[in-house]
Amino acid sequence: MSLDFLRALRSVGAEVLTDEAAAPYCTDWRGRYSGTALAVVFPADTSEVSQVVKLCAAHAVSIVPQGGNTSLCGASVPVQRTAQIVLNLSQMNQIRAVDAINYTMTVEAGCKLAAIYQAADRVRRLFPLGLTAIATHCEIGGNLSTNAGGIGVLRYGSARDLVLGLEVVLPDGRIWNGLRALRKDNTGYDLKQLFIGAEGTLGIITAAVLKLYPRPQFTVTACVAIASPEVAVRLLSHIRGTCGQALSAFEIVSRNCLDLVFKHIADTHEPFNNSYDWYLLIKLDDMVSNEAGLQASLLNFGGEVLDMAIAGDAEQAETYWMLRKSISEAQKTEGISIKHDIAVPVSRVADFISQADATLKARFAGIRIVAFGHMGDGNIHYNASMPDASANPRFIAEHESEVNSIVYDIVAQFNGSISAEHGLGQLKRVTINDYKDPLELELMRSIKRTLDPEWRMNPGKVI
Repeated sequence: MSLDFLRALRSVGAEVLTDEAAAPYCTDWRGRYSGTALAVVFPADTSEVSQVVKLCAAHAVSIVPQGGNTSLCGASVPVQRTAQIVLNLSQMNQIRAVDAINYTMTVEAGCKLAAIYQAADRVRRLFPLGLTAIATHCEIGGNLSTNAGGIGVLRYGSARDLVLGLEVVLPDGRIWNGLRALRKDNTGYDLKQLFIGAEGTLGIITAAVLKLYPRPQFTVTACVAIASPEVAVRLLSHIRGTCGQALSAFEIVSRNCLDLVFKHIADTHEPFNNSYDWYLLIKLDDMVSNEAGLQASLLNFGGEVLDMAIAGDAEQAETYWMLRKSISEAQKTEGISIKHDIAVPVSRVADFISQADATLKARFAGIRIVAFGHMGDGNIHYNASMPDASANPRFIAEHESEVNSIVYDIVAQFNGSISAEHGLGQLKRVTINDYKDPLELELMRSIKRTLDPEWRMNPGKVI
């Protein structure tokens, strides 16, 4: 069957890789998950995707959709136990249309996020999905399939809030053309939302109509030192109250994060003369009085701002943002850790960090917590490891399950989510059963059975 199937795949006209040539596409970005595939297929257009999917259905072969393969939860690589192909959409990278008057852009799934930024900028518009640290690697199909977040969610929303329409190849190979560039369309179920955040388990996103926004005319970035996350929660509320919708990013960074950045990332340094336990990066857009307004808001915050600096120009602002964007790279260089991508109500972020820190430190002497992330929308990246990188493989092998349980149980106490923006993939597919309402899981499985009755789309992921 395999030889006949491969011959049929090649007859479609798409590029097909097998054996050793396919191997790099079967391991995830973190090097944590790997599997095997009969082939990696690179369709050039939606018609080829449809033909490949129909062939897979006829030969009972499963499909793993893949874009830039930057998933942090193993969603974009094959599992070990089934006959499958990787369907890589990277060659489908055309920007089909830009409508500056309608503030929309129609793009294919393989478009790099950085290319979308550039195309929007050429017509003086903004696509605000704030994943600048990996924008040159990730692709919009994957961003939508995982409902990616980033630093701009506070003002613009996550990926699902930035989509007006989709084109999707269904598990039987039919093409649903929902590429409507409408802000209002009240004609039934909003089907596109089924596929956004589904991690390729319900169908393959091949193109999307994206929302664009006015390009900010004025931007100000501040780097602020504070004593604790509790101060950050109150400061966030204060700035939102004084600066309103101009507030577009509010990121929190712990001391341990910066220590790793300074250790592993060249040309980075302390933003102030003194070092502090916690830092904030704050960004405001679109008001001429941004700088004065932000400075006044910080100065009026009762003396709890320990230090502050407002970037004098774009270069200095980028220096500050580089500290935040470099954290993941610094962690990867340092070695493996137990990573959590959690969300709690914004008002409970400090409570979560305090309780999780205390519980983990009491259980594991010397544990290092690297906490940072999107304070403005309640999404914290909360990572645990031992300070000695050589001790981490054993620590993780012996204690990862317990660490996860401690963190996720505390998240549940605050009615939070164990996955804020990275998805479930393989990493949390089983764990979610302990934290999601059984009725929700039942409804998810019902949708899966309806759209993909043979369960061939991205097997072993999500549910």
